[in-house]
Amino acid sequence: MQTNRFAAGAAYVDGVFKPMAEAVIPVNDFGYRRSDVTYDVVGVWEGNFFRLDDHIARFRTSMNALRLKPAESDDDIKEILHRLVRLTGLRSAYVAMDCLRGVPVPGKPRHPANARNYLVAYAVPWISIVTEEQYERGVHMIIARTLRIPPESFDPRVKNFHWGDLTAGLFEALDQGADTAVLLDTDGNVTEGPGFNVFSITDGVVATPIRGGLDGMTRQSVFELCEELGIPCVARAVPADELRQADEIFTCTTAGGIMPVSRIDGRIMGNDRPGVISSKLKDLFWARRAEGWHATPVNYDVPVEEAAGA
Repeated sequence: MQTNRFAAGAAYVDGVFKPMAEAVIPVNDFGYRRSDVTYDVVGVWEGNFFRLDDHIARFRTSMNALRLKPAESDDDIKEILHRLVRLTGLRSAYVAMDCLRGVPVPGKPRHPANARNYLVAYAVPWISIVTEEQYERGVHMIIARTLRIPPESFDPRVKNFHWGDLTAGLFEALDQGADTAVLLDTDGNVTEGPGFNVFSITDGVVATPIRGGLDGMTRQSVFELCEELGIPCVARAVPADELRQADEIFTCTTAGGIMPVSRIDGRIMGNDRPGVISSKLKDLFWARRAEGWHATPVNYDVPVEEAAGA
């Protein structure tokens, strides 16, 4: 009986398709040794990419900001992602695309400008950063003591693997018995959490930080959903105390959608369950997704040259 060797995940590494378990990068690449890499992640749900063109456009913007120029065009990247999902056969998948800086060409100065750039991408079964239990009861969050890397040092709108501060925040949350953390900037305003944007709701108005975090695709979707529902939603500075005293809080990300919060710094909000507005937005998000909102159907038709393998 023939089995699909890509069922656990498919990868594309520097021009070659292979099973996820075989995907490797050189340990001396700048992408690994210096975190000189940018990435993006797009979700596939029930056979559809969500905001695929938006994700690829943001990926290209991040690459340009870091002066990374892989051989693949945006159309090439789009087809690579389709092929990865097609190889796995997955209907719901977590699909990542990375651009790494390699090593400088021999004989030239050891400067990033002299290093070749290349693409890595993969598709694996759907990943969520929250559990079903956390969805049900709401996420327990703290405001970390660790501060977010300032935009003056590195623009957080360029997706990156500089997670030292975010990782420290996660361990702070663990030590306090919470699920996750959100980080502040040097002015005491909320930025973002480990892999997610954050929103507060006070007196019926939804607010999210305007500075210090990623311009997330799910974040943009929240603005659109709030407009549809007639709920005021603004991007502005959100002080820590405002978040601590909010009526409701929710986070959002590709790997999880909209995720309500029920506790902040130990304070129980509402009835220790997701709030009314947060839940309404979460339910509408998935309902609209099911209707084909911002959807690009995965091309599952297998070309002849793929029938025999990758």
